[in-house]
Amino acid sequence: MAVVDNHTHLDISREGDEVSVDDLGPVLRAAAAVGVDRVVQVGCDLPGAEFAVAAAERYPAVLAGVALHPNEVPGLAAAGRLDQALARIEALTAHPRVRVVGETGLDFFRTGPEGHAVQEESFRRHIDLAKRTGLALQVHDRDAHDDVLRVLADEGAPERTVMHCFSGDLEVARECVRRGYHLSFSGTVTFKSAKDLRDALAVTPLELLLVETDAPYLTPHPWRGASNSPMLVPLTVRVMASVLGVAVPTLCEALSANAERLYGPW
Repeated sequence: MAVVDNHTHLDISREGDEVSVDDLGPVLRAAAAVGVDRVVQVGCDLPGAEFAVAAAERYPAVLAGVALHPNEVPGLAAAGRLDQALARIEALTAHPRVRVVGETGLDFFRTGPEGHAVQEESFRRHIDLAKRTGLALQVHDRDAHDDVLRVLADEGAPERTVMHCFSGDLEVARECVRRGYHLSFSGTVTFKSAKDLRDALAVTPLELLLVETDAPYLTPHPWRGASNSPMLVPLTVRVMASVLGVAVPTLCEALSANAERLYGPW
């Protein structure tokens, strides 16, 4: 049953090891062996964006997302390099294997109040880029639900907007669904303590659902704390199917169709 890992970072090692594009073959083969036959590789900074494009060129199973992560933005702005970095991200969106602007958004967990304004400026510029290029937008939202929704409403969200690694509660989910945003759930939905996330999942229609790893982080139960990988997506899918009360094949079919509708053919 084929399914797409909607958001992964195969360039990052939790152990700090350097990862090259050449290293991805075994990871992708292991994922394909359990049905995870396509991934969206997301870059969070300029080196990560370049890596994502190179991986998408090399492997048919990979599409690329490029953006500046909100936690990268304050440092770039302080160094006077934000405009230059955004210009390079925009140039990369012209590549035919780049199908996503993201991840962009707001992160009030790791960045304090002094960085909020420049994060918001960058978020607005990424939204504009997604709309001008016609690419899907993947949104990072950590401890910033109200502000993320406000900015998306202010700017007018792209037609294809994805709340990556959805972390809101039932009411946030309902508002996202009302607006037609896609909600992408990661391994966190399998955690015993994540009742709010499962409640949010339960009100999300199949046509707005995606699944992801956010690898190498957010590893699903029972491997929580270990390094995550696309091959572990089935653990999350099974929990999602149980919460939704649907058969696993039905959910997999919806997840694949949604990804293809958002990003086009691999």
